[in-house]
Amino acid sequence: MRKIRINWIVGIVAIAMISLLLIQFYQVSQQYDRKSEQFKDKVKTLIERIAIRHEKAIELRKYMHVVNKDFSPEYKDILKKEFQNLLTAEESITIRDTVLLENGKFNKYLLIQGEAFDTISGLKTNHQVLAKDVRNIQQLFNQDIVKLKQGASEDVSNQLDHRVMRQIFKKSKLINEMLFVAFHDNSYIEPEKRIDIHFLDSIIAYETRTDNLPAEFRFAIKNEGNESVHFCSSTPHYSCKIDTSDAIKTVLFPSNIIDESLYLYLKFPTEKSFIFHEMFIPFAISFLLVLLMVYAISFMFRTIITQKKLSELKNDFISNMTHEFKTPISTISLACQAMSDKDIMGEETAKTAPYINMIHQENNRLELLVERILQSAAIDKKDIELKSEDINLTDVVMELCRNAQFRIKDLRGKIVENIDVKEIYIHGDKMHTVNVISNLIDNAIKYSKEVPHVTVGLTRIENSIFVSIKDEGIGIPTAHISKIFDKLYRIPTGNVHNVKGFGLGLSYVKAIVTLNGWKLDVKSQENIGSEFTIQIPSKS
Repeated sequence: MRKIRINWIVGIVAIAMISLLLIQFYQVSQQYDRKSEQFKDKVKTLIERIAIRHEKAIELRKYMHVVNKDFSPEYKDILKKEFQNLLTAEESITIRDTVLLENGKFNKYLLIQGEAFDTISGLKTNHQVLAKDVRNIQQLFNQDIVKLKQGASEDVSNQLDHRVMRQIFKKSKLINEMLFVAFHDNSYIEPEKRIDIHFLDSIIAYETRTDNLPAEFRFAIKNEGNESVHFCSSTPHYSCKIDTSDAIKTVLFPSNIIDESLYLYLKFPTEKSFIFHEMFIPFAISFLLVLLMVYAISFMFRTIITQKKLSELKNDFISNMTHEFKTPISTISLACQAMSDKDIMGEETAKTAPYINMIHQENNRLELLVERILQSAAIDKKDIELKSEDINLTDVVMELCRNAQFRIKDLRGKIVENIDVKEIYIHGDKMHTVNVISNLIDNAIKYSKEVPHVTVGLTRIENSIFVSIKDEGIGIPTAHISKIFDKLYRIPTGNVHNVKGFGLGLSYVKAIVTLNGWKLDVKSQENIGSEFTIQIPSKS
């Protein structure tokens, strides 16, 4: 039976360990799935940002050659022509850049100077006017009026400004060329010519570094027919053979609704190792906790098995030892009887009688102690079997009270019987029932003060029978009440041992009460007394 119980314990512990490992594995897999989803969302955001920035960069590079052109010569030619039309200057016209301080801020202007010389009259005229430098685009919408310097006419400056503006809007090469480029580039261009693969590679590398993603990546570009785009000069990261089924994709030119759509696929070969690297610390902590828990459970289980073996060895030793004690106890008892016989001892009987009687009493006490040890060992092994018979509980209690009264008559003690029912019958083992009540009465006497006063009660209340043993002794400290039923436990009293015993009586009482399905209640106050009450259901 014990071997089957141990096997059950081993099975339960094994199931607990396996369940713990499965739960931990499930938690790690769930955490990995969450990290994987977060990684994919991050890559999806990244690739969309790459497509938008790549498209903007391509458009900027497309018009850069127009924007960066220097229109100063054309602009100055316009100014000269309009200046001649306004002032009828036939001679040389010069234009110089100048800067004026206005309201604490430097502004750029053009100083236009025209000179005319009449050879007949020998007269020379000089006209100067300041014009806004509209080569800066923002100045096209500046409505501030600039006053002319060196006696130039304000009307001439204003007329010149307006006429130059009209000429600029008529002859704006910037707008014309940009529109030309925009419409000209709408003609079909092969995908490999639309994309600068090295430039795209550099954008992807930069963005992955910015987002702290793996440096190792692979990307591919496919058209609407799911065909890979091949480039004459590629990069190490570009591959037409990557598996795009688990790659993140996006439209490469999201704002272009005219040309054929091209799709960018991005994949990180080291994705799993990168995710595990991010999970290393929590995973290591979880793994360490699992190891500690497995070790703790294993150590606890080994300790339980070891303690059980030691307990079995101890019980076997006690059982064997007490059985061996029975033989000399029986021999001593027979010797006492023989030495009490006058035919054997003759005249020496009277002299030896007190000593023989003392030996006989101590031998009986030793026999009772051995019997209690055997009963305790039997209870620990679960080998005790209760016999079933009808017991007149009233007679049992009254007989035990009489015997106890006889034992304490020399101490002038008193056993009070408080029995309010003439006959109460229960169903159980008579020997163990008698031992339980007898132990409680003996304890009440032993732990009483100089003059024992014990009250033994037997009553029926509703569907229960109550047997109570109350004393007026030294009582039990509150801190020890929960431990008095432990085997071999005695309340510590230092070096004072006024009461003899081994701490087996109450453990035996508790075990028998539990086996019968009864209840045992204790009430005690130190230096006032204790009361033990056994509650027996009427069905018993």
